[in-house]
Amino acid sequence: MEPIQESVPDDGAGMPPPASARPVPPVQTRQMLPPKGTCWYCEKPLDNVRRFCDKECADAFDEEKEYTR
Repeated sequence: MEPIQESVPDDGAGMPPPASARPVPPVQTRQMLPPKGTCWYCEKPLDNVRRFCDKECADAFDEEKEYTR
């Protein structure tokens, strides 16, 4: 029994594009927000480092920003 050799096209198909050709994702608005001591979405008190109390509030904030653009 002979081993099966897979052929890979030489035209670069299936290769990821170079880093310079990849689209740059936009900077998320919530990453630019300064911490303020409360959740930016639900106003629950937080420490002075965090911006949101949990992932649900962060996601809801992003969704609301996208909707109101």
